[in-house]
Amino acid sequence: MGKHTGFLEIDRQEARYEPASDRVRHYNEFTVPLTEGEIVRQASRCMDCGIPYCHGNTGCPVNNQIPDWNDLVYQRDWEEASENLHSTNNFPEFTGRICPAPCEEACTLNLEDAPVTIKTIEQTIADRAIKNGWLKPEIAEKKTGKKVAIIGSGPAGMAAAQQLARAGHEVHLYEREAKAGGLLRYGIPDFKMEKHHIDWRVEQMEAEGVIFHYNENIGVTRSFANLRKNHDAVLLSGGAEHPRDPGCAGQDLGGVHFAMPYLTQQNKRVSGEDIGDEAPILANGKKVVVIGGGDTASDCVGTAFRQGAVSVTQLDIRPEPPKTEDKLTSWPHWAIKLRTSSSQAEGANREFQSATVEIIGNDLGHVTGVKCTRVDENRDPIKDGEFILRADLVLMAIGFAHPLQEGLLAELGADLDPRKNLFADTLSYRTSVDGVYAAGDMRRGQSLVVWAIREGRQAARAIDMDLMGGTDLPR
Repeated sequence: MGKHTGFLEIDRQEARYEPASDRVRHYNEFTVPLTEGEIVRQASRCMDCGIPYCHGNTGCPVNNQIPDWNDLVYQRDWEEASENLHSTNNFPEFTGRICPAPCEEACTLNLEDAPVTIKTIEQTIADRAIKNGWLKPEIAEKKTGKKVAIIGSGPAGMAAAQQLARAGHEVHLYEREAKAGGLLRYGIPDFKMEKHHIDWRVEQMEAEGVIFHYNENIGVTRSFANLRKNHDAVLLSGGAEHPRDPGCAGQDLGGVHFAMPYLTQQNKRVSGEDIGDEAPILANGKKVVVIGGGDTASDCVGTAFRQGAVSVTQLDIRPEPPKTEDKLTSWPHWAIKLRTSSSQAEGANREFQSATVEIIGNDLGHVTGVKCTRVDENRDPIKDGEFILRADLVLMAIGFAHPLQEGLLAELGADLDPRKNLFADTLSYRTSVDGVYAAGDMRRGQSLVVWAIREGRQAARAIDMDLMGGTDLPR
């Protein structure tokens, strides 16, 4: 497996970024890729582990066979590596860019803080396969005569649609927006993943028989009942879009917005789409405060810098984590440690253990600042810990609570779990409504793209099993 002494001889090498002063001037991807030789050397570091945690549920939700394709890259059998990678992951060019790489956390070499650069290798395999034309449309030889509707074209819906089309079903994918991709397209900035990657997959899926329906908000533009009666099965994969509410005074002031409308507007500008009659949300020339410490908050930080923000401060209610974790208590699981995103590295001020008390405004009803307080580890305010941050724009990015309850779910009337997600198990993916299934964030709550792909694939298998009495689709 790999080079037996590779992990001893070769240091971990990651792809570099363009300098921050250059990359904030555009919205394109800014990673400087490693050469082919460097990628081969990094793949050769993969050890012959007794138990490779990288590709189990601990490390990779889609169960990528990471040691296998690392070895194939080391042998320079790139096409076979691509075939192996795509056997478990429909969209490795997505995950190779935006997955936080729990596989690297679970890598045995992470015990020495030098895991194999799995994510970079994965992206390189996928990009090479697309560039060289190895990924031909996989058109079903025999049609089943069954018709499946999928609502929501995010990673879960796209993965399920591709799998079901390849199994021979007639697949109709309904998307509320003008283009496919869900939050991959409208939530994740182009500087993290350019959207031509999604467009390429849409073309491949169309060639495989998937029929896309855009500007279709099921439950609003078309009733769910009408859709259900014309299909043998329906999969709901519309995501978890209802934002968590900070519940603080002043959040209705002008200049205070939830993160997703802000990010969606900018992504539409970059792609040349019309934002309609929405009031523009822009950070140019402004002092920006981002409430939240996660990935979406970080995306707001990077977007604000590119729009020309004067300063960006990010508020995180959690204590500042240690720079390194205790391996003996955390490995191979995801560790709580200080992580600095590329956006934060572009100049953000990070305030840890800081809670928002109130958003302050002027007599004209526009935000002027954010009143904060330091908190202890129990998130209780510390005496004399209050401070005020000047702000012209405040972006609330503390995550998503559950799917939107209006429209589709209100009409459907299916059982929900205690968090108001659609209730369905991870074997059958059936909801309480006959013939209706759920997968992705709509079922499990906000999560990672890689989990959405996994659930889309597994839901496709469950649907195929129910429609045909058997299935060849992998779980």
